[in-house]
Amino acid sequence: MQQTTIYTTLKNHFGYSEFRFHQEAAITRILEGQSNLVIMPTGGGKSLCYQLPAILLDGLTVVVSPLIALMQDQVAGLQANGIAAQALNSQCSPEDERDIYQAVASGQLKLLYVSPERAVNLGFVNWLRQVKVAQLVVDEAHCVSMWGNDFRPEYAQLPDLLQHFPGVPVNALTATADPATRQDIVDKLGIRGAEIFFPALNA
Repeated sequence: MQQTTIYTTLKNHFGYSEFRFHQEAAITRILEGQSNLVIMPTGGGKSLCYQLPAILLDGLTVVVSPLIALMQDQVAGLQANGIAAQALNSQCSPEDERDIYQAVASGQLKLLYVSPERAVNLGFVNWLRQVKVAQLVVDEAHCVSMWGNDFRPEYAQLPDLLQHFPGVPVNALTATADPATRQDIVDKLGIRGAEIFFPALNA
């Protein structure tokens, strides 16, 4: 994909003219079907690393996120930028869920945010296998590590989800992770070919 298309999308949907840190490299890899582990400080622009390619990829981007408030903020921001996004969580009514499933099935949504509990639910996984998944995103990816999964133990089951989608690029993101945790995340998720982007490389 031409870089001009990436920059046009950056400007038209997010209002920026330039990328920060490793955003462009991480985005390019996802568009090429390759996986990443992106470590950027809070406010550093991690979300753009999956949100921009979600617009350009053919299919649905599924984002595993642990906090309902964070999902709602992300969805509201995306919708304000004209990007079709929704969240499936415990605050959804049965009618909300039905509408979201229908929107996904008809190809209307570009991003779907789900909790880790939902992401590892077998019924949800079986449903998801019936649609075109273009990208899988693991936010707060440090929770996958043996040093982080006490917070949400379902993160330890996410490798089972990923195995159902071979060939789909994985974008794992977190604000901080030491070298041991970085390697543990990559190993646990089974994305050993992933490029690891972290702040030290910005120096």
